Amino acid sequence: MRKIIASLLAVAALAAPATAAPRLSPAAELDRLLAGRVAGKPTGCISLFGNLSTRIIDRTALVYRDGRTLWVNQPRFGADRLRDDDVLVTRLHGSQLCRVDAVNLVDRTSGVQRGFVVLGDFVPYRLPRKS
Repeated sequence: MRKIIASLLAVAALAAPATAAPRLSPAAELDRLLAGRVAGKPTGCISLFGNLSTRIIDRTALVYRDGRTLWVNQPRFGADRLRDDDVLVTRLHGSQLCRVDAVNLVDRTSGVQRGFVVLGDFVPYRLPRKS
């Protein structure tokens, strides 16, 4: 019986990954995302007519992708509440998302609102043009 248990433990140890990849810090994750890109002039609003997708960087920033441009927003209030598994709920009053807008943070599992952030300026990051 002991040989069977020892064999099962050995097989389980071989099947498990040797080490899990360490999770990047929020600053390192943002740096990796923006690698090779150049920051542009900050703006107060971005248009929502593009194909926007959003990524949350834990306790740091919201990154909106519009085509090849990444718009980084470091909220003026509440950035410490950001979690990458939150759902963002934004009430819009037009076709733009602006620095004074509040974005509600909703827990993905329970559906309960956890707080909100107040947006700051949007900084565009673009890949440099090839010469």
